[in-house]
Amino acid sequence: MRRSLRIAILTHSTNARGGVVHALELGEALTQLGHTVVLHAPDPAGGGFFRKVAVPTVSVAASPVASSVAAMVETRVADYVRHFEDVASRSFDVFHAQDSISGNALATLKQRGLIQCFARTVHHMDAFDDARLTELQRRAIAEADHIFTVSQVWADHVAEAFTCTPTVVGNGVDLSRFSSTPVPTDASLRKRLGLGQGPVLLSIGGIEERKNTLTILDAFRQLRTIHPAAQLVIAGGASVLNHDSYQRRFKHRLFETGFPPGAVILAGVIPDIEMPSLYRLADALVFASLREGFGLVVLEAMASGCPVIASHIAPFTEYLNEDSVAWCNPLNPGSIANAMASVLGAAMKEKLVANAAVAVRRHDWLRTARAHVPVYDSMCEEIDA
Repeated sequence: MRRSLRIAILTHSTNARGGVVHALELGEALTQLGHTVVLHAPDPAGGGFFRKVAVPTVSVAASPVASSVAAMVETRVADYVRHFEDVASRSFDVFHAQDSISGNALATLKQRGLIQCFARTVHHMDAFDDARLTELQRRAIAEADHIFTVSQVWADHVAEAFTCTPTVVGNGVDLSRFSSTPVPTDASLRKRLGLGQGPVLLSIGGIEERKNTLTILDAFRQLRTIHPAAQLVIAGGASVLNHDSYQRRFKHRLFETGFPPGAVILAGVIPDIEMPSLYRLADALVFASLREGFGLVVLEAMASGCPVIASHIAPFTEYLNEDSVAWCNPLNPGSIANAMASVLGAAMKEKLVANAAVAVRRHDWLRTARAHVPVYDSMCEEIDA
């Protein structure tokens, strides 16, 4: 019989980003399996995680940071190292980093002999202009003793770049939270966002190059020629990376469209409790990303009865098919616009919603948690040997 483990899961932020959501859900699912999990994150604002968490959490003291992203990352790594220098903070069987910040911190602790090994989840890898960020990303993966990925495509990338064999653990969706059943907050959110008759297209992740927001805007401009009352809601965007240049380009492009007020709604970060309502209010989620680790919001939207448009690339092609999603070429605004128009048709929408309701049942957080446990056990055996 496997023993109960004490597991430290470290993430880079308390904000609602995909990797942070994964960390929280994984911690709660591991707890259901009988393990003790403590979630850690730097917390500059002191407000804790973006939602209530059913496991203990630690807000790691966050020092003031400089303006550059690289300096911020190095500061947060140092904050983590300082926290775990205290032996009382290291009473865990397993240390598990979810990102480059916590991965570098654990690599330093291992180098100094304060921990023996650590695991790392690679959600995706980024291309940086800053050589320091590139090296920090590399070190946080190369120094890990065990690697998890959430999709096969990134397992293949990591295996090729680092000569290792990652464990693919996937992702899940909480069907008790995300459903197609309306609730009173739906109407209040509709009013607050200023949504009209629509149709309403939803983009999640803020204005970022990786999220392909400029091309989505161009596609929406085409859609408005046949749906002049259509609205595009862009939500989210709580990122540690600097997207100022891309966001300036977006605002300039938006100005050039000449859209009336309310056609494009920059909603920012929506409170977590209202995210199911946001999906239900949308006629489609447009997730035409250029690169994703998995795309958690796809499962959330599908579970909420919101049809999904997704890029015809991995990792989406690993767990979606043409019966449950409308495919698009993310590099082609016309392809995205055609997908938008198709999902607004009653027959297409009905098909996608029905098939998505079946597809999401294959993605369960307990299954994701169980996929971690054999690796955790092997780490403990290596320590005990």
